[in-house]
Amino acid sequence: MNTSELEFHKIYAAFQPKILRYLTHLAGESEAEDLTQETFVKIHQGLEDFRGEAQLSTWIYRIATNTALDRLRSPSFQCVIQSPLSEDLDETRLVDKAICPEDKKPLIEKQLIREEMNECIRGYIEKLPENYRTILVLSEWEGLKNNEIAEILGVTLDTVKIRLHRAKSKLKEELETHCEFYWVEEMPCSVK
Repeated sequence: MNTSELEFHKIYAAFQPKILRYLTHLAGESEAEDLTQETFVKIHQGLEDFRGEAQLSTWIYRIATNTALDRLRSPSFQCVIQSPLSEDLDETRLVDKAICPEDKKPLIEKQLIREEMNECIRGYIEKLPENYRTILVLSEWEGLKNNEIAEILGVTLDTVKIRLHRAKSKLKEELETHCEFYWVEEMPCSVK
C-alpha cells in the first residue's frame, strides 16, 4: 500500500463517522450513506492535489457540503418523496446519552414529551431554506466555528454570522408560534 492510500485510510477512519452524521442531518438518513460514499470518492480523487491551503477538516466538509447540495438541488432528488427528518434522526436518544447520566433517565412520560418537542423542532429545521439549514447544522450539530463554516461554504464570516442569526431567529419564531412546549421543572435533562 503506497503512502497516498495509507493517508486516505487514516482520513477515512477519522472523518467517516462525522461526515455521515453531518450528511444525515443535512439530507436525511436515506441519502446520507450514498452521499458519504460519494464524498469519500471525491476526497480520494482530490487528495493528491490537496495543497494544505485550508485545514483538512474544512476541505473535507466543503466537499461533503457541495456533494449534498448538488444532490438536494438535482431534479431527480426533487421528485423523490423524502421521509421526514424526524424519522431519520433519533435526537432524543442522542440528547439522553450526551446530557443525561444513565442513572437519571427521565420517566417515560417525560421522554414522550421530549420526543414531541424534538419532532416539532426537527420539522421546522427541515423547512428552513437550505443555506440557513446548512449553516445551522454545521454550527449546532457539527460544532464548527463560524470561520470554519465560512471557509467550507466559500462565503464571508459576516455572511455566516448573518445567516446563522437569521436561521436561529426564524426557527425560534416558528417554534414559539407552532410548537407546544411542555417545560417540566423536575425534568433535569430537558432540551433547552
